[in-house]
Amino acid sequence: MHDPREPHQTALKRILRYVRGTLDYGLQLFFASPLSLIGYSDADWVGCPTTRRSTSGHCVFFGNNLLSWLSKRQATLSCSSAEAEYRGVANVVAETAWLRNLVQRATLVYCGNVAAGHVRVLHVPSRYQFADIFTKRLPYALFDDFRSSLSVRPSPAPTAEGC
Repeated sequence: MHDPREPHQTALKRILRYVRGTLDYGLQLFFASPLSLIGYSDADWVGCPTTRRSTSGHCVFFGNNLLSWLSKRQATLSCSSAEAEYRGVANVVAETAWLRNLVQRATLVYCGNVAAGHVRVLHVPSRYQFADIFTKRLPYALFDDFRSSLSVRPSPAPTAEGC
């Protein structure tokens, strides 16, 4: 913000056009859904050409409901894509453990979660990696599919007073 350039203005206009076109979208919640926490994580390695820092993104579902999401520049430089991904996984595991603590009122310790079987870290193919929406530009069809998978959809009916 202290030194805006033409690419920043272009990005801002793109964001504003997107927001203007999706004012009627909202987060859809489902009543009947399985009671499990599932997290998706992704990171882009050296995504910022200026700072050389990676961006992590994750989303956590409680059953079919999107409960938490984040897209954030990593605080430190990663030496490899594996390290950037590891930091992203560590973030979503910590978030999931915190949410599980809230939901179940139980304390989970991060270090033993994987070994104890509380957390399973699995590879998710790119076509199913919902967290990609937080870290990279996607083709419109894939973006639209992921946005829908995150339960962000147009409102089925107008609300009172347009709120």
